[in-house]
Amino acid sequence: MSALPACPQCGSEYAYEDGALLICPECGHEWNASEPLAQGKVFRDANGNELQDGDTVTVIKDLKVKGSSLVVKVGTKVKNIRLTEEGDHDIDCKVDGIGPMKLKTEFVKKA
Repeated sequence: MSALPACPQCGSEYAYEDGALLICPECGHEWNASEPLAQGKVFRDANGNELQDGDTVTVIKDLKVKGSSLVVKVGTKVKNIRLTEEGDHDIDCKVDGIGPMKLKTEFVKKA
């Protein structure tokens, strides 16, 4: 019996083969067994610079805060970002005067 790789999404070791696909019974994730697993998504800012966890970025467009009358102004610096692949927003951060929020990488540039 050959050892199958763990699920890239949840890390479960109980993946099984179904034709050319591997399937995780715990989270339902399916992936192609013949393709090499990606080492992680590369996050790039509006100018194409690669972003890393802990970077400082600058907002390049006025952004309205959903559910509030607040606005994140152009030029606002956001320190110590955390990159995430959850949903369509790539950056978890804390903006001074506003609090925790999520941003898209297309609206920031590396400072």
